[in-house]
Amino acid sequence: MRNLKRALLIFVFFLITLIGSFLIYRSYQKPKYEGDVSLNNIKKETTVYFDEFGVPHIYAQNSKDAMVALGYVHAQDRLWQMELLRRIAPGRLSEVFGSVALKNDKFFAGLGIEEASKKAISNLDKNSPAYQLTMAYLDGINQYLEEGVAPVEFQLLGVKKQKFTIQDVYNIFGYMSFSFAMAQKTDPLLTDIRNKYGMDYLKDFGIEGEFNATKIKISKQKTQEYLAIAQSIASLLDQSPVAPFVGSNSWVIAPPKTKNKKVIFANDPHIGFSQPGTWYEAHLETPDFELYGCYLAGAPFPLLGHNREYAYGLTMFENDDVDFYQEENNPKNNNQYKTKNGFQDYEIRKKIIKVKDSSDVILNLKVSQHGPIMNDLLADLKSNKPVAMSWIYTQQPIHSIEAIYAISHSKSVDDFRNGVALIAAPGLNVMYGDAKGNVGWWATGKLYKHNNGVNTNFILDGANGKDDSLEYLDFSKNPSAVNPDWNYVYSANNQPEAIDGFAYPGYYLPEDRAKRITQLLDSKSDWDESSVGEMINDNTSAVAPEVVKKLISNLNLKSLSKTENEAILFLKSWNGSNNLNDIAPTIYNKWIYLYLKNTFQDELGDEAFKQFLGTHVMKQIVARQISSENSPWWDDVTTKDKKETRSQILAKSFGEAIVALEKQLGSLPSDWKWGKVHSVEYQHPIGKLALLRPFFNVGPFEVSGSVEVINNQFFDFVDDGFYNVKGGPSSRRVIDFSDIENSWGILPTGQSGNPFSSHYKDQAELYNTGKFRKMKLNKKEIIESSTKLVFHPLKN
Repeated sequence: MRNLKRALLIFVFFLITLIGSFLIYRSYQKPKYEGDVSLNNIKKETTVYFDEFGVPHIYAQNSKDAMVALGYVHAQDRLWQMELLRRIAPGRLSEVFGSVALKNDKFFAGLGIEEASKKAISNLDKNSPAYQLTMAYLDGINQYLEEGVAPVEFQLLGVKKQKFTIQDVYNIFGYMSFSFAMAQKTDPLLTDIRNKYGMDYLKDFGIEGEFNATKIKISKQKTQEYLAIAQSIASLLDQSPVAPFVGSNSWVIAPPKTKNKKVIFANDPHIGFSQPGTWYEAHLETPDFELYGCYLAGAPFPLLGHNREYAYGLTMFENDDVDFYQEENNPKNNNQYKTKNGFQDYEIRKKIIKVKDSSDVILNLKVSQHGPIMNDLLADLKSNKPVAMSWIYTQQPIHSIEAIYAISHSKSVDDFRNGVALIAAPGLNVMYGDAKGNVGWWATGKLYKHNNGVNTNFILDGANGKDDSLEYLDFSKNPSAVNPDWNYVYSANNQPEAIDGFAYPGYYLPEDRAKRITQLLDSKSDWDESSVGEMINDNTSAVAPEVVKKLISNLNLKSLSKTENEAILFLKSWNGSNNLNDIAPTIYNKWIYLYLKNTFQDELGDEAFKQFLGTHVMKQIVARQISSENSPWWDDVTTKDKKETRSQILAKSFGEAIVALEKQLGSLPSDWKWGKVHSVEYQHPIGKLALLRPFFNVGPFEVSGSVEVINNQFFDFVDDGFYNVKGGPSSRRVIDFSDIENSWGILPTGQSGNPFSSHYKDQAELYNTGKFRKMKLNKKEIIESSTKLVFHPLKN
């Protein structure tokens, strides 16, 4: 008995010691939100108030001091995220994660982002405010690196602290630009379908833009050979520890359509979900400048922002700024390729990738006049034919820092437009509204035309010279609208109207969100902050109920079982909503998936079908291809003695959907609630380890919304019928210029990337229930609910 007591006491002592050690470690690891810190290179005392959600409100006597403070507080909350982001473009993830990241590193190291960054930096005016403030921001990051606590991720993975440079900033913008592109997922797939089945099979794909029925109105001031490319790049982006940019909504309502006769601005960029999330919010105020912004990790100026004078945000343009070229090697010399002027030497770039758990990997990459050879970058691309990737970002002058500085420091609509015009890539719809009543949007990017007859949906001929000729368009030809007669501007990644008869090619999303947005905006002229807040959380599809009617019209309703008839009743009464307790979206999405599988998988094969599901083309097809009774895709090519019809495929798919749902969720359709199958978990890279998942990941949560509704919570179609949300609104902002100090914002999880911070996930419940918090500008109100951190100039 005495021994048992002694053992119990030892266990209790050990447990208390363990808990105490953890509490001490947690306290040590927490970001510093109050107190005093001495910093180099600030001239005056600078105060940071952290509000109840951890947003820093920085008050400084000059802009440089504000930027040093911003860099410091940004780093203490997001240093791990900064580290990841700066490592992607130069191919340095393997230094941290080992050989598991080697494919990713090989690919990005070869894209040419580093080379483009170096060239841009060499041409940057070192006396410009953009450069000077960027260096001040980096100084703040590096002072935290020297003095602050290393994130727990650094300690777990053995990451060594290394100073941040302006090269890192440009590399971060370069990765962001690439993640926007859709051509790398689509062009190789379409080329294989064309080569194997012919153009008739692509008529249902709407690749000439004929499915883009709801277009953004323009107003001026009044063979499986190539499939490996698509599969490999899509896989790299999906497995990247940093989420890719995908879509977005934004609308800006002019005074004649608002209740208080002031502009209301709304924006929710759609990005793959991660933990921490994409944006870090910060409010800066100096005697001559104020801005509340959303910042990428490691970026000195915000891509989303507002102050008392104007607001701006972005969506993805989805324009085509990537082309693939099949090169022709010299049969006598594989280091040369054919051009219209004869054979030319490849440029050879040597890259060394350091790998944590093995020896260094040396890459000798070939680069043609069009760009890097993908065969050197993608291990799964076995073709003997070299394919080069041409990307505007690496071929045009890059002015990322100058552009984002300009749009975040504008004094007028013209200033803002001039800043937007500096962006060569990526293609963005930059949205604008101001206190004077102006609304506008501009499509960014260096747009270009090929010769007539060159179809950039396919891999082009790199040797004939005919596919090389490009006509670059002046920025005045970019789609835009400023103060249009209809009193609003919007974007939902849908195609803009043609300019001078030319509709710019791209990988636009279907009309679903655009149609819903325009329906709602056209329906009333008394919008206020509350009603716009409801709209940005809208879960209703304007298209799905019409698709359901087409689907049901192909069924013989008299032959259905009791359960099937119950399911049909839910679908017939459906208004397109995707709320947690709705039944219809569960049935609809299962039916759609099996219709796609039974229609396309037999021709495409398993891998190409999976790739097809990840393209915008698939989203365009759903509402349109069902109407095509004579589509060649209806026939199942694996059944040699018969030719299937549309009705047979759709009826078969419906029957299989009901059987699958009964097996998954039970025999009662009334139990098939959307919330049971539609959920989200915000995943940290280290949270992939089961033991650490509860500590690093946030969730899971049952969530409303769905693919291509305004509350765009997108997922992959999978056989098991559980839709794990991959991404969605990375922030929701509603900025009302009639009450600018009480504008609304929300992030999916929290402000901090430090799992020991109280702000790591304190917004998750609000976000997933469609609520907001204030984006505060009023200093008195800020002080009343904040902790205070004071930066003092270091005394020598």
